[in-house]
Amino acid sequence: MMDRLEAMSIFVTVVDSGSLAGAARRLGLSPATVTRAVTQLEDTAGERLIERTTRRFAVTETGERHVSTYRLMLEELAHLEAGAQDLDISGSVVITAPELFGRMKVMPVIEKFLTAYPRVQVRVLLLNRLVDLVGEGVDIAVRLADLPDSSMSALRVGEVRRLTCAAPSYLAEHPTPTRPADLANHRCIGLNEAGAQELWPYLENTVTNRVRSVRVSCRIALNSAGAAIDAAERGMGIVRPLSYQVERQLAEGALVDILAQYEPDPIPVHLVFQPRRFDGGALRAFIDFAVPLLRKSVISKFSPPL
Repeated sequence: MMDRLEAMSIFVTVVDSGSLAGAARRLGLSPATVTRAVTQLEDTAGERLIERTTRRFAVTETGERHVSTYRLMLEELAHLEAGAQDLDISGSVVITAPELFGRMKVMPVIEKFLTAYPRVQVRVLLLNRLVDLVGEGVDIAVRLADLPDSSMSALRVGEVRRLTCAAPSYLAEHPTPTRPADLANHRCIGLNEAGAQELWPYLENTVTNRVRSVRVSCRIALNSAGAAIDAAERGMGIVRPLSYQVERQLAEGALVDILAQYEPDPIPVHLVFQPRRFDGGALRAFIDFAVPLLRKSVISKFSPPL
């Protein structure tokens, strides 16, 4: 029988990959080995941990509880095994992330990492564009997107929601939209440089999860999410931010989340890295350190759990 810790590690990778086949590719194992690991854990638990058919993959409620426990156990074991070796790790890591997400979520993790690993240097590129890891010499990229198949390795660390928000002062003067089509009669704040119109996707049918884009007119369009959110706080109109961008504003009541029932599927957040550079040095140390912290940071009451 497979070692239980190994089976736990495989199961965590299955959940992060979103499929048995994806986990097998990431780990370099056969699909049969991955399936056997999941089956072994299910036999021990006496319940299904994932529902899997040719068309559907979903983690069960029991599976969610188990994977959280497995993560904690594996992280604690890794921490104990690392022990005094932390001080011996040296080298450099180049990291890129979207500008606002990098400032709000990634930089606090990097600062803690530098304290824990005093001999490691980190270079950070906060860029609102897709970075070529190989061509630009980057080790790790934080990507907010569904990932295409590629030679890169990836670890999912969470997901963010696409919200629709307005200030209470704006809603006091304008009727609150109850469906996406109502946005045609509202002032909207754009997040682009192309012009005065944008397409905002919403769920058209909550049963089939069909998405339909609504064309909105923007009296003001900006290339900065932070500036657009500031304008919305001042009552300039309705804005379409990502959930992590407005956690403080929602908690303080400076902005109100509207049209939540029409939200499209959340956007996954991944750490993407080059497998050949995952060599057990500074890069490996950063990934092991950052993944659990990012998972805790990205998940909030405004960002549904994995």
